[in-house]
Amino acid sequence: MNSAGRILIVDDEPNAIKVLSAILVNDGYDVFDATDGKTAVRTVSNKDIDLVITDIKMPGMNGMQLFEYLHNAHPDIPIIFLTAYGTVEDAVDALTMGSFYYFIKPPDYSKLRTVVSKAVEQRRMKKELASLREMVTDKDAGHEIVGNSPAILKLKDTIKTIRDSESSVLITGETGTGKELIARALHYSSSMKNNPFVAMSCAAIPRELLEAELFGFEKGAFTGALSFKPGKFEAAAGGTLFLDEIAELEINLQVKLLRVLQEREIERLGSNKKIDLKFRLISSTNRDLKKEIKAGRFREDLFYRINVVHMVVPPLRDRREDIPLLTLKFIKEMCARENKMLTASDEVLEVFQAYHWPGNIRQLRNVVERAVLLAKGEKITVKDLPIEYNRVRRLKEINNSQLTLKEIERDAIKSVLLQCEGNKSEACRILGISRKAFYKRLKEHELM
Repeated sequence: MNSAGRILIVDDEPNAIKVLSAILVNDGYDVFDATDGKTAVRTVSNKDIDLVITDIKMPGMNGMQLFEYLHNAHPDIPIIFLTAYGTVEDAVDALTMGSFYYFIKPPDYSKLRTVVSKAVEQRRMKKELASLREMVTDKDAGHEIVGNSPAILKLKDTIKTIRDSESSVLITGETGTGKELIARALHYSSSMKNNPFVAMSCAAIPRELLEAELFGFEKGAFTGALSFKPGKFEAAAGGTLFLDEIAELEINLQVKLLRVLQEREIERLGSNKKIDLKFRLISSTNRDLKKEIKAGRFREDLFYRINVVHMVVPPLRDRREDIPLLTLKFIKEMCARENKMLTASDEVLEVFQAYHWPGNIRQLRNVVERAVLLAKGEKITVKDLPIEYNRVRRLKEINNSQLTLKEIERDAIKSVLLQCEGNKSEACRILGISRKAFYKRLKEHELM
C-alpha cells in the first residue's frame, strides 16, 4: 500500500507526539518524530518529508527558529504550528511569515486532518510541477508514449525490438494520432539518440521547393539560390530522417527518394558530386498507400522500400482506456507552463471517454489546454469545456437514466435551444423537424 505522505512531528512532549502520530498513521501517512529542533533538521535532511508539524516552545532550537531554517533551506515543505501557548498575534505572525496553518492545543482533530491532507497534496503538486519543468528542459523529453491499451503496448514492444535497426519504418494512422511522437520515441530510445532527428512535413512545404529542401543546393543552382544550403538528407546523417505525409511527394521525387534509399548517396542541386550518407528513414501517412498505388499516385517499388517495418497508430476512440492517462499528462504539462495546480473532475474524464475524438490526441491536447487556461477552481469541470462536450454529458445522463421518451424529447429540445442561443430556425434545422412541428412540441413541453 502506498503512503499518503511523509510527516514529521516535532514536539518535546512524547504524549503529544503519540496521540497525533496514531491519528495520522491511521490515515495512511508515514510518521517521523523529533523532540527538538536539531533532530528535526537531521530528519528533514535524510528523509523526503512532505509536511512538518511543530510545537513552538522547545528546548534549544524552538519552533520559530526551526521554521526560519526550513523556510530557507526547504521552502517547498509546508509547516503547521501546533502549540499550547499561542495567541492570535502569534498565529497572524506565523501565517504572515509563510506557515501553512496554526493550531492551538488541543486542536480540532477533524479540521487538523483536513488541513494536513491539503498541505501534503500541495507539497505533492509542487514536486510534480518541479519534475515537469525539469522534463520540459530535458533535450530528450516529450518522447514517452502514454498508454496501456493493447495496441499501444504492441507499439512499445515493436519499438524495443527494432530501435537499433537501420531498416526503413512506415507509420500509418489518422491525423492527430501521434505518428511523429512514435517516430521520435523510436529514435530517442535507440543507439542513434545522440545523433540528429530531422523531421520534415511533405505537406507543409510547396511542391516546387521540396526537392531543394531534401537534397540541398549549391550557390547559383537556381534563381534565388544565393548561397550553399545542405538538405534534410545531409542534416540527418548518422541519425533519423522523418518524412511526415510522404504520400504528398510527386512521382519524380519518389523516384529520386528510391534511388537515395538504394544507393545511400545524394547529389545537391547544382552539383555532380556524390555524397555518401548513412541514416534511417521513418515515413508516415494518413492515406492508404495501396489505394494510392492503384490510382497511380505512389510508386509500388518505393512503398516496399519504405515499408520494411509497418507500425499502425490507433485512433483515440479505439484506445479509450488511455484517455485518463493522456488527460493527466496534458494537464500536468499545461499546469507546468501556466504555473497552475489543477486536476480533472471524474465527470470530465467520463465525458472524455464517451466522446468520439475525430481529431484524436491533437484535439484532446487542445481541449485540455483551453480548460487549463479557463479553469477558475482547483479542478477542471465540464463547465470549462466547449458546449459539444456538455452535450456528451447530457446524452450520457439520459442513457443512464430511466427517463420517459417524452422527458428525453423535452431535454433534447432544451439542449438544442441552449446551443442555438434561442434561435428557433436553427433549432428546427438541427432537430430535423418543421417549424410548425417544433412549435407544437414547445407548447406540449411548456417551453414557450
